[in-house]
Order: sequence, then structure tokens, then C-alpha cells
Amino acid sequence: MDPKQQDSENPDAQTPSDHQSHLPILPFTSITLSLPKLLPTHFISPPKNLKIPATVKIPTQISSLFNLSLTSTPLPPTKSILKSTVSANPLQNPLALNPHRPSDPSNAAGLRRASIVWFRNDLRVHDNESLTSANNESISVLPVYCFDPRDFGKSSSGFDKTGPHRASFLIESVSDLRKNLQARGSDLIVRIGKPETILAELVKEIGAEAVYAHREVSNDDVKGESKIETALKDEGVEIKYFWGSTLYHIEDLPFKLEEMPTNYGGFRDKVKGIKVRKTIEAVDQLKGLPSGGDVEAGEIPSLVDLGMNPTATMSQVKPVVNAPVVGGETEAMKRLKQFAAECEAQPPKETKDGSNDSSSSSIYGANFSCKISPWLAMGCVSPRSMFDELKKSASSSRVSSGSNGDGGMNWLMYELLWRDFFRFITRKYSSSKQQKIAPVTVTV
Repeated sequence: MDPKQQDSENPDAQTPSDHQSHLPILPFTSITLSLPKLLPTHFISPPKNLKIPATVKIPTQISSLFNLSLTSTPLPPTKSILKSTVSANPLQNPLALNPHRPSDPSNAAGLRRASIVWFRNDLRVHDNESLTSANNESISVLPVYCFDPRDFGKSSSGFDKTGPHRASFLIESVSDLRKNLQARGSDLIVRIGKPETILAELVKEIGAEAVYAHREVSNDDVKGESKIETALKDEGVEIKYFWGSTLYHIEDLPFKLEEMPTNYGGFRDKVKGIKVRKTIEAVDQLKGLPSGGDVEAGEIPSLVDLGMNPTATMSQVKPVVNAPVVGGETEAMKRLKQFAAECEAQPPKETKDGSNDSSSSSIYGANFSCKISPWLAMGCVSPRSMFDELKKSASSSRVSSGSNGDGGMNWLMYELLWRDFFRFITRKYSSSKQQKIAPVTVTV
């Protein structure tokens, strides 16, 4: 009899496709588990071009519990089969397929076991992206600061690489940072030595999986970053860099850094309209130090430890300000709030034509200015924190809301923009890939 006629006469006959979707499942038959199709409660034929996420080998009795769509898929004998470890009640022990690291840091399974935060010129806990990111992405965090001997002593020209007052300011800033970290349940590991050597040793000691740090701009700093990347690469440790030393973020610039204008006027015109990113709040409670390794905190060095004679050097140089300059984030935030209050209490004077006299604005602060530069240089306070504090405290006529035009920008915003220009241009020419160096010009 003709097969087609036989099929038409027998309505219960099954087509080849029906056979494929309703094959009896033999014990421990290789079956394909379609995880995305968990909703159907009956057997259906799989859609075409279905991508199978995983292939497992499980007992046939599991199908009655799950009511999953199962299709028989023979496997080549040369390929290994992932065996299931389903318990008697699979609903209590779901299959685990080794998922990738989730983006949600609240899941402890996706956190790094231990990370290192390498402090450089970012000696603060407020608006510190590297510290905050490490805290969110790690189970334990080890904050580290290195006094690099190459930053001290004499230069090739015979001058001090770091003067005594700057060195004292740095020591005070590191000491204040340690206090702020301890107040949040952490601590600061202090060492004297080359960062590429110290970090590599600490990575091995605690089993760190990543190092978090802010990028710097000078040629020496960029070379140091390359050395550290090489040292950590040999250990298989990731280094994550962040940007936090300028008012505008480097990723928000409307041009590639290598295409940055070499004159201030061109730079100012191109960054018009860029919004200042929001500051990052300080974390109230930081992750604890890694339990492994038993790392000692270390003593903060003195001027003598850094190779200086405090009696001789401090007497040779007189301070340029009457008020004592104390390093650290605590002092920086205190001075910033005081300066913002003075600006709010003394609005700019109006000229005869009704416009604001911006030149008179510069007398506010400690005698004639805010004098925040030392703390900005050490990273005890960020430019964004300055901008936010003045924006909150001062009147709208004192602080620009983000406009970079000469008419709407107050003198402090003007100075911060100049600072951004010099830092970006320094970073541009610190790159080893930059072969042709054009002269930097000032056009206002």
C-alpha cells in the first residue's frame, strides 16, 4: 500500500516530526535542557535555530518534576558530557551552570576576594572613585601608600625633588588619611620603597585579585604606571585605573586627548557646555582588611626617614603665608567650607554700569584667595568637591552653573579650568606615542 494513503487512512499515525518530539526517553539518555523555555507545561517541538545554552545528562524521572521541554539529542562519543548533581528533590538544589561574575556587587559570589587601593595624589575618602569602586567590588580591601625614594633627594640639577615644607605637608596628609580610614573600619598600609616592588609583594602576600588607583599626568608618573602594569601582569593581577584629578572628566571631553588644542582659548571653547560630574560620597563603613598575610600597617616616616635634615632645611626656607598650613583632607574641607561661607557673606560688588566686579572677588578667602592649591595638589580635596561646595553655599551670582563663557563664569571656575588645561596637556605629552610636540600657547 502507498505510505501516503496509509497515513491518510490512519489518523493516529505520527509524522516524522511527531516522532522526534515524542520519542520515549531511555534511562540516562543525553537530553538538551532548554533553560529559556521553562514556562510550557507540556511537550512541544523546539523552535528552529534554537541556541542551546547547556547540555546535561540527568535521569529521565526529572522530566516529570520539571515539566520541561525535552528533545533527544545524541552526542558524539568523543565529547565529554556534563553530569548533573541533582538531589532527590531537584527543586531544593537547582542546577548550577557556573555563571559569569555578576555586575551586582551585592552578590558575594561576584566579589573579588581581596583588592588593593593604591593611593597616590588622591589622599582623601570623599569623591574617591578608586576607593569606592574597590569597596563595592571586593570582600576585603587593603589601602596602601608608598613613599617613593625617587621623589626625594636631589635632582640632576642639584635641587631638592621635594622640599621640606612639601614633605611635611605630605606626611600630615598621609597621617590624616590613615585616621579617616580607621574611622571607617579600615586602615592605611604605609611603606617606603618603589611602588612596583611593594605592590607586587603585597599582592602575593594577601592574594589580591586587583589593584585600584587613579591615573596621574606627569611623564614620571606615566612611566611608573607602566612599570606597575608589567609587574602585576606577571602575577596575573588586574589593575583598574580611574580619573579624578580634574574638574571635567577626561572621558567627557569632546575630543581625543591626542587631538586636544595646544592653546587655552581653543580648549576653553571646545569644553563649553560640558557638565561637571557629581561627586562621590564617602563610604561610611569600609570593607575590612584581608585576613590572609597578616600585613603590618607600618609607621608613617619622618623627614629624617625621607633623607632630610629638618633643622637645617626648615630654617632655610620661610613659609610664604602667615597662617600655618596643615596637610590632610580634614583641614582641606574645613578651609573650603570657610571660604564658601566668606563668598556667600560678601557678594561681588557692582560697578557703575551694573555689572559685577570680578576683580574684587579675588580678595575673599585667606587674605586674598582661597589658598586651596596645596590640598588640590595632594588630592586632599577634589576640584569637583570644591565646585559642589561653592555651588551649595554661594549665591547663584557667585558660582556658575556650568557655563564656561567669560560672562557667566566666576573667577574660581576660571582658575579651575586653567588647571584642567595644564593637567590635560601634560597628560597628552606624557604619552610615549606622542612623537611630534607642538608648542603650548596661551590664547585667552
